[in-house]
Amino acid sequence: MYNIEPYLLIPFVVMLLSIAIMPLIAPRAWSHNINKLLFVLIISIPTAIMLSRAGLSENLKHQMLYDYIPFIALLAALYVVTGGIHIHYSTTPTPVVNAAIMFIGYGLASVVGTTGAAMLLIRPLLEINRDRQYKIHTILFFIAMVANCGGVLTPLGDPPLFLLYLRGAEFSWFQTLFPQWAFVGSILLAAYLVIDTYIWKRKEVIGVRPRSENEEDEPIKISFSGAINLFFLSAILLSVAFINPAEIPAMEAEDAPWYMRFLREVVLFTILLCSVITTGKRVRKLNHFSWEPIIEVAILFIGIFVTMTPALLYLNENASSLGITEPMQFFFASGVLSSFLDNAPTAVAFHTVAKGLPIAEGTPLMADVPIPMLTAIALGSVLFGAMTYIGNGPNFMVKAVAENEGVRMPSFFGYIFKFSLIILLPTYILMALVFF
Repeated sequence: MYNIEPYLLIPFVVMLLSIAIMPLIAPRAWSHNINKLLFVLIISIPTAIMLSRAGLSENLKHQMLYDYIPFIALLAALYVVTGGIHIHYSTTPTPVVNAAIMFIGYGLASVVGTTGAAMLLIRPLLEINRDRQYKIHTILFFIAMVANCGGVLTPLGDPPLFLLYLRGAEFSWFQTLFPQWAFVGSILLAAYLVIDTYIWKRKEVIGVRPRSENEEDEPIKISFSGAINLFFLSAILLSVAFINPAEIPAMEAEDAPWYMRFLREVVLFTILLCSVITTGKRVRKLNHFSWEPIIEVAILFIGIFVTMTPALLYLNENASSLGITEPMQFFFASGVLSSFLDNAPTAVAFHTVAKGLPIAEGTPLMADVPIPMLTAIALGSVLFGAMTYIGNGPNFMVKAVAENEGVRMPSFFGYIFKFSLIILLPTYILMALVFF
């Protein structure tokens, strides 16, 4: 058992508030990554010292080595590889076109993961809508649908599902979540179409690039560059699926050398370098590729992972005393915490809680817990990741890429109050009422 003193949770609260408030009170200073790095060091180093004095240095070490490094390695590899794939559409950014991209991304997210789907499609979506005056709502729905909710159907879709898979959930079991996946996707897609159609017809008067007469007569054209990166993208997905201790036990042997323990990350960074070397500069220039977004995410999540270490330990220590026994309780409890903590360890914590509950004889189990409980944990961890920018790694990536293209995204609290609480939360409550 850990003795987590309340003061150890303060740095995490400060970190979250800073991400929310600093862009509002000091936008010019906060826009520079060097200033973010200085802030993260100022808050992380004292936190690390406090954790060490509290006897939690090993927990922090494990968090940074085995959670942060794999997290940023995967994000960086996907960001660089998808940044070398240029998809150009010659089409008008109508609501139907945008909804079609989200529909494709929603399905693709379970195949290539939410990060892969989001990074692959965000640039084409931004390019198509570059001349639209109103497009922030499109990016917000994209974050919810492609970067989060779409990844429910396979363990590759989102990290918490992969961890549940490693704990015994069968690969095919995740497809049983199709009704909930389709329900949420249908509501969000319909809501987007209604909102964007209204904006397109009533507000979008200027700023849209009109199609020429020749374009009107021609079918929609799609051009594609950087095909070598499709191979690299496939290599990333195979690495995530098969380079892990479950498939390669030598990775977690006590005497394993560092390169074996971090074999997956070594492969991912190798793929990243190969993509940089083999992709023509013209392709990345067409994508307006910049290292700034991935650097920003890497810096901020250092602070998040360091400061949330005691918060996760506190959750593991006290989750069993929270009185959570019903599927709907697991859904909302895992969901709320996944909105502000990393959703992967949150899913594992509640899976542990579910394993400790009394189980009636004859109850169908999956991963050693009743199936309704596992369903609630899986859905809560993935869906609620869309509630905040920090709920899931791709959220911040999409935000950073959009801002790099000149889109003025909502603040941390603006995202929550103007989108999450209005659109997402009612959708999730309705889904819970229908399926739990």
